[in-house]
Amino acid sequence: MTTSLVRADRTAEERGDIGAKDLGSAAFRADHGVRYAYAAGSMYKAVASEELVIRMGRSGLLAYFGAGGLRADRVVAAVRRFEREIGDGPWGVNLLASHENPAREQEQVELFLQHRVRRVEAASFIVPTRPLVQYRVSGLRTAPDGSVHVPHRVMAKVSRPEVAQHFLEPPPRHLVDALLADGAVTADEAALAERITLADDLCAEADSGGHTDQRQLVVLLPDMVHQRGRAAARFPSAARVRVGAAGGLGVPEAVAAAFVLGADFVLTGSINQCTAECGTSNRVKDMLQQAEVHDMAVVPAGDMLETGARAQVLRRGLFYPARANRLYELYRRHDSIDDLDDRTADQLQRRYFRRTFDQVWEETRAYYAQANPASLHRAEQDPKHKMLLIFKAYFVQSIRLAMSGSEEHQVDYQINCGPALGALNSRLRGTPQEHWRERHVDELAELLMRGAADVLTQRLAGLTTATPHGSRT
Repeated sequence: MTTSLVRADRTAEERGDIGAKDLGSAAFRADHGVRYAYAAGSMYKAVASEELVIRMGRSGLLAYFGAGGLRADRVVAAVRRFEREIGDGPWGVNLLASHENPAREQEQVELFLQHRVRRVEAASFIVPTRPLVQYRVSGLRTAPDGSVHVPHRVMAKVSRPEVAQHFLEPPPRHLVDALLADGAVTADEAALAERITLADDLCAEADSGGHTDQRQLVVLLPDMVHQRGRAAARFPSAARVRVGAAGGLGVPEAVAAAFVLGADFVLTGSINQCTAECGTSNRVKDMLQQAEVHDMAVVPAGDMLETGARAQVLRRGLFYPARANRLYELYRRHDSIDDLDDRTADQLQRRYFRRTFDQVWEETRAYYAQANPASLHRAEQDPKHKMLLIFKAYFVQSIRLAMSGSEEHQVDYQINCGPALGALNSRLRGTPQEHWRERHVDELAELLMRGAADVLTQRLAGLTTATPHGSRT
């Protein structure tokens, strides 16, 4: 924290104004050991990098490492680094639901338990899963005051009320019983599970970068706050779940609005990609720095192509959005690669994949033989599923290209991003932080939180000095 920011905060306190430390839930700050009710969310394949998490942790702020899509050894190395450089300070790791390959999710949880990862950001969950419940229940014990000590903190990112409900209730009994029967949890842990909720923090994820249901925050957040109240009538522990906000938070006014709507904390994502600490390529950061609020597009999500799930990405200067949409339409209309007309097949191989379908399939088959043999077996029996896996390879390729910063293949970059970054870029033009090399993730947190406190202070002052007819006294 800079000296000028410290001085500004003390002056605000002396005046009796709202300060950044006053915003949101005091319980969130206490439980996570942070200065502000603020977190930086995870981003796939270490886009939310080790450097990002460490910079935040050393500043007394919470961030989650983007473990999705990484090998286990890479995740272990990151966790060990956090233990060395942050220690008991605030840090966490993403736990990504794996609908296609549940074994991958189980592997993640076993790694987290083995290496004593105390916080996870649970993302893309539709229903509670056995690995998630195992993580939450493991280590439960009765505290000296009779309460339940919960060593494993879960922040769940959700965009649908029916999904939120699962996290406002105790872990499902049938999953707890199955874990107990298999010896994965103890009898005491299983009994205590009835007294806790599945999550400590529930983040209402509105229109955001990456996977999105394009919900509006002004609708989604108040509804989830109200949903928590209803859940507490049946499960008293639900009253302690903090409901936060994510999506569209790129300027102080947006953060202030989230707290006015009832947020206990805020979580940012897209804006952190355009910082010195972010784990993507410099070429991607250069592109993101130029983004406007209207430079985004909603496209099929490559990892869930068969379901029609959507993701928000940067479209400015890129062919990726149009190509992603076309692959989805081709998947819907055709039953196999062989059904494609010659012109379409040639175009996909030359321009999209830059290699033959046979070459794509050989690489895909080798990967699935190790990662998900069941899906490979299905593809060998079902031509449409084989086509799906080949098409998904384009989406994987587009992420790799962006991460590597390939100049030759820039038009195919997949850059998950929401319009919040465009709003931040506009705000920072003409300032020392206009260039991404001068942007740091903890300083953006200061900018947003202190700015939000100033906005609320000014608005409150305006309300208290206004006459009933709206004139100023």
